[in-house]
Amino acid sequence: MHDPNAVLQDKVARAEAGGGAARRERQHAEGKLTARERVELLLDEGTFEELDKLVEHRCLDFGMAEQKIPGDGVVSGHGRIDGRLAFVFAQDFTVFGGSLSETNAQKIVKVMDLAMKMGAPVIGLNDSGGARIQEGVASLGGYADIFLRNTLASGVVPQISAILGPCAGGAVYSPAITDFNVMVKDTAYMFVTGPDVIKTVTHEEVSKEELGGAMTHNVKSGVAHFAVDDDRACLALIRELVSFLPQNNLEDPPVLKSEDPPDRADEELDTLIPQETNKPYDIKRLIAAIVDDRHFLEVHEHYAPNIVVGFARLGGRSVGIVANQPAVLAGCLDIDASVKGARFVRFCDAFNIPLVTFEDVPGFLPGTAQEWGGIIRHGAKLLYAFAEATVPKLTVITRKAYGGAYCVMASKHIRTDVNFAYPTAEIAVMGPEGAVNILYRRELQAAEDPVAYRKAKVEEFKDKFANPYVAADRGFVDEVIQPRDTRRKLIAALEMCKHKRDKNPPKKHGNIPL
Repeated sequence: MHDPNAVLQDKVARAEAGGGAARRERQHAEGKLTARERVELLLDEGTFEELDKLVEHRCLDFGMAEQKIPGDGVVSGHGRIDGRLAFVFAQDFTVFGGSLSETNAQKIVKVMDLAMKMGAPVIGLNDSGGARIQEGVASLGGYADIFLRNTLASGVVPQISAILGPCAGGAVYSPAITDFNVMVKDTAYMFVTGPDVIKTVTHEEVSKEELGGAMTHNVKSGVAHFAVDDDRACLALIRELVSFLPQNNLEDPPVLKSEDPPDRADEELDTLIPQETNKPYDIKRLIAAIVDDRHFLEVHEHYAPNIVVGFARLGGRSVGIVANQPAVLAGCLDIDASVKGARFVRFCDAFNIPLVTFEDVPGFLPGTAQEWGGIIRHGAKLLYAFAEATVPKLTVITRKAYGGAYCVMASKHIRTDVNFAYPTAEIAVMGPEGAVNILYRRELQAAEDPVAYRKAKVEEFKDKFANPYVAADRGFVDEVIQPRDTRRKLIAALEMCKHKRDKNPPKKHGNIPL
């Protein structure tokens, strides 16, 4: 007669062993942690509660009836991150290459459903060879079940994906729907079709790393938001990211105590912005000087660097920061920057994170590639996102705010609550040089000394229009402030806005220009 306790202990031991010692060692040799090691590092020590530990697949074909491992290639459950509830699933590459089976998918779906019911983030640790071929359409159906939950959970609870190994074919679409993707350099890759298929169909030769490695998706495609050196750095980053976020869309982000004085003035800001309007500067220096403890978690750092987005705190409160980067393409908005900014703005709005915009934008990037690529449609996404957002919105115009880009970057006209400008701000339809070329075309042609005439008119235009005072006179800018006072002014504005009430007209959803 079997000892019930011994039976349980045997099943638990087999589940925790995964694919066995040899495969775990292979995982370590490749610079990767096992699924269970990843979960333990992600969550607060001793808080993980595993679900469905003894689930096994039901496939009887291709000799699979004799190959059953409890857990079936995914570790799932819930635990705590800084004391707050979080749901997690981690694909176990040591078991059938982490491939997705029908029962494996059901485990993932279960934690996603629980995350929705309990109002807590869901974190997926991806390391899988794809759909389990032996199960055919049943495994494909499992992916679709997961995609549905990703879509329903979008904007309800934060969803974070870590890519710690292979993620190919249909598997890529779950991370694509989630809010943030973190990829590990050298060990992670994502693609819909692999190098062999591409070579057969298009005759292009490309490696896995070039096609879908961490830096490819961080720099070129924008599919990934972060690139990290190893699994440990990945899990530490996710813990930090979660600290800025609320548990769900009905809660506010956590407010942390900061020792950084709210009235701290930074005199460096008074000289950071060059007097020459065509001279670049690093907007990240400005951001760091203003936020709590000079700490800024940049998102999408390597993609479309002409716009900077990320999380920081002001007076202990989480804020989402959107900033033009004059050091790259003069801070112009282009297709990639518009899409990057719009996605980030919509995430912050969905999860009650106030938006702080630092504006220094000469306009939209000109050129046939941009126009034919749809800059009108893509630029409209950023405009739509800012206009739609009902969270507290604060804007600081540091220098240039020209043309339609002025309107797009959280201007007063699209329901921004508080708009500041520095004395260096230039708010106009276009820059002085271009304006003079149009306004005084005939006079320039007739002038005895066109160079001197142009110079005089440029200075006249600057004095009259290329400043913050016309906008301030009309109330489009609430206050012209000294740069050193930015931190104090923003924290006071956030405090004023903390009980803000605003809403959009009743509708199923808008039709953002995708």
